[in-house]
Amino acid sequence: MLPAPAKLNLFLHVTGRRADGYHTLQTLFQFLDYGDWLGFRCRDDGQIRLHTPIAGVAHDDNLIVRAARLLQQQSGTALGADLWLDKRLPMGGGIGGGSSDAATTLLGLDHLWGCELGLERLAALGLQLGADVPVFVRGRAAFAEGVGEQLTPVTLDEPWYLVAVPAVSISTAEIFSAPELTRHTPVIKVCGLPEGGGHNDCQPVVEARYPEVRNVLNLLNKFVQSRMTGTGACVFGSFPNASDADKVSRQLPVTLKYFIAHGCNLSPLHQRLERCKAEAGV
Repeated sequence: MLPAPAKLNLFLHVTGRRADGYHTLQTLFQFLDYGDWLGFRCRDDGQIRLHTPIAGVAHDDNLIVRAARLLQQQSGTALGADLWLDKRLPMGGGIGGGSSDAATTLLGLDHLWGCELGLERLAALGLQLGADVPVFVRGRAAFAEGVGEQLTPVTLDEPWYLVAVPAVSISTAEIFSAPELTRHTPVIKVCGLPEGGGHNDCQPVVEARYPEVRNVLNLLNKFVQSRMTGTGACVFGSFPNASDADKVSRQLPVTLKYFIAHGCNLSPLHQRLERCKAEAGV
């Protein structure tokens, strides 16, 4: 089993819109030691089979299956795979569940099939699947630009996070197509990163359209400075230790889902793969 960790956008600035409709961004990614898990088994017949489907998502449309088939095509392998997903991250939560699953599939099958394409080629394949996939493939906390694919690795503090999960799934396409979205936040340089500062340009749009998110932000802000990640719906606050995060979590309504996780500058997926290589003497 390999982890497919969550990510947080510690800030998200929308700096413009390209002629093709895609938005230019500046954001700060950090991983969490919490996420989905994926299991892999090699097949000799070239078939790709995901044995744990997601409700409402057709087998062939699932990013995991698409990632596996894309790697097959690009590597030229005749091998296939059986795949299993232990889904823990909410869909439409802004914490990268689908993108992370795709990245773990690319890295896991690259290892299982012996493709050895390397991170550069795998990240390029990942970009065909989604703008957030490359950061999960590369596995380092990063300052991201462009549509999110231009990555500069950074070293950040690694606090503990309380991540609240409002009972709503939010479409990224809906938020980025909203006419009221701010699209002209001034560009900053990586040397001027506002760690702990910055803002999320998508948050006002989501708060206005989704009272579930607005209410959770208002609630969590009573205890800790809180922010939405990505295009929502998850909301997070940072703490110096797990105990402080736990104390706040016990004051939340029992109906509000949440999890507590440690921030990671090196993805748990890459930590696991490095241990596997060390154990194999590679």
